[in-house]
Amino acid sequence: MKGAVVDADVFIGVSAPNVLAGEDVKTMSPGAIVFALANPDPEVDPDEAREYAAVVATGRSDYPNQINNVLAFPGVFRGLLDAQSTKITDTMLVAAARALADVVPADELGPDYIIPSVFHPDVATGVAAAVREEAQAE
Repeated sequence: MKGAVVDADVFIGVSAPNVLAGEDVKTMSPGAIVFALANPDPEVDPDEAREYAAVVATGRSDYPNQINNVLAFPGVFRGLLDAQSTKITDTMLVAAARALADVVPADELGPDYIIPSVFHPDVATGVAAAVREEAQAE
């Protein structure tokens, strides 16, 4: 596993804790992105990863860039209900992802703020509106 990240631009982990060390992240490409999402213990210690990666995200709320399904699902379900949709499509999910990304203003975007907090007031409503629009267009 450790050799798999040499010269990699991105690591997305959704597996098990502590499969990498900071030294492994050091072997990645300059400006690498690390999404270590195993929870509660990520694939690599976020503090160690941050020494070498340009952007680090985890599933944990005690680090910046928490990636958690709660960011999407309340809004996705609200949008589906509002549109009275009986299906979920990939285009709806892409619309939800774009709406989520749009919550972070371009002038605030940075290594420690690539995704809004789960408590941001615009997350659920923005995602719901995007999913509703897409569902009604289909």
